[in-house]
Amino acid sequence: MSTWPMRMSAIAIASAAALVFTNGSAGAVVPLIQISTDPFTTQTGQHAAEVEPDTFSFGSTEVAAFQVGRINDGGATDTGFATSTDNGATWTHGLLPGVTKFAGGGIYDRATDASVAYDAKHATWIVSSLGLLESGGVHGAAVVTSRSTDGGLTWTAPTTVATGADLDKNWTVCDNTPASPFYGNCYTQWDDHGNGNRIKMSTSSDGAGTWGAAKNTGGNATGIGGQPVVQPNGTVIVPMANAFTTSIRVFRSTNGGSTWSSASTISSISGRTVAGGLRTSAMPSAEIDASGKVYVVWQDCRFRASGGSCTSNDIVMSTSTNGTSWSAVTRIPIDATSSTVDHFIPGIAVDPTTSGATAKLSLTYYYYPVANCTVSTCQLNVGQVSSTNGGSTWTAPTQLAGPMSLSWLPGTTQGPMVGDYISSSFLNGKAFPVFMVAAAKSGSTFNQAAYTPSGGVTPLAGSSAAVAETAQQATFSQVYAAIDEIQKRIEEALGEGGESP
Repeated sequence: MSTWPMRMSAIAIASAAALVFTNGSAGAVVPLIQISTDPFTTQTGQHAAEVEPDTFSFGSTEVAAFQVGRINDGGATDTGFATSTDNGATWTHGLLPGVTKFAGGGIYDRATDASVAYDAKHATWIVSSLGLLESGGVHGAAVVTSRSTDGGLTWTAPTTVATGADLDKNWTVCDNTPASPFYGNCYTQWDDHGNGNRIKMSTSSDGAGTWGAAKNTGGNATGIGGQPVVQPNGTVIVPMANAFTTSIRVFRSTNGGSTWSSASTISSISGRTVAGGLRTSAMPSAEIDASGKVYVVWQDCRFRASGGSCTSNDIVMSTSTNGTSWSAVTRIPIDATSSTVDHFIPGIAVDPTTSGATAKLSLTYYYYPVANCTVSTCQLNVGQVSSTNGGSTWTAPTQLAGPMSLSWLPGTTQGPMVGDYISSSFLNGKAFPVFMVAAAKSGSTFNQAAYTPSGGVTPLAGSSAAVAETAQQATFSQVYAAIDEIQKRIEEALGEGGESP
């Protein structure tokens, strides 16, 4: 088993950033720890710029993975990681070896779409990446998984899950319940962007050492941004967006990935275009509690519709205990619907030791204090709210970072970027979200890196009820239920497109 611990260093910079509120939410000074940095200087990426983190935690360890050195027209110079083995007190970071040619002799020109999982049966940490090639135009050539058996500190050269002409948006999860009939199975999802975004699934039963053949869902579903979760009974539930990101859909497996169901619609999406050209889309963030209840959140403006248009996006949520029946969409009440705040790119975390009416949730998201801004006036911030009763009530928001100017962010063909998603995980009862914070550039050199709150975020009892609706909002809910049914029938009849890496 070869490992390549490139540029490894411990980071514990409690004073790296103490960002003070200037707009938007009420709050306090929040000290942050910078957990990684972009070491590249000469490759084709925009340096120093990290984007799009995912996280996973198990025991006292949390691993984050993200793009390092974002390249304008797709992907990054490599996939980076940051690991804490002491409940978030200190972090070690580095680059995954053997993915790209710039780190450990990989064969790919670029990497993107990092996803983190842990296989408890095989005591193996897993990071899934998408390897990109530049020949014939930038495209996702392979889904690969890197493994660590020493607590996420060093990593093997990657194992190939699948190859193709244009793959996209991979995500991995493992079954970590010893009583499950499929304990130790890991599941990777991706979409075949070159084939109409057809969703694919593959299963491993040996700690991501080998992967089974790619399988379609029932009905050959298409979509993008799927995030699989596993219930204690072994059922795998995969929420995703449809390929146009106009609805949230879901499919599942009850037999360890031998077969996958057809996809059904959880909800339509009503999305408002985020100002300033910032790269965002209404892809879901999904998590699961100890009982197997699934929480799915996404950005949506249905509760702020006025005069036939939306004034800004909220973060909304739907839940399910079985993956087939879903609750009505509720608005997470970060602020009043009359506010000017626009919320987007959410990352939901659920304390895996809690469930039901006492489930502890933490939601991290980006926001503009004023939705109707321009590329030169938009102020990008990171916010957080929490719940200790499964989302029935929520705390007032806390600002974690910002404000940031869009001119500080690395560019893509779809606008300035912090990520298509962010992520948060629990360690010892506290949430440790990982998100990108940017400062002013030094000449042409960026200053955007991965951060987490020093000491984590303790979920508190909330006072704002997520279930409250005005009569007008109740009418909107009825309208959207009808739209959901129409959306389902359209998706059954039409092919769907998608977006680039």
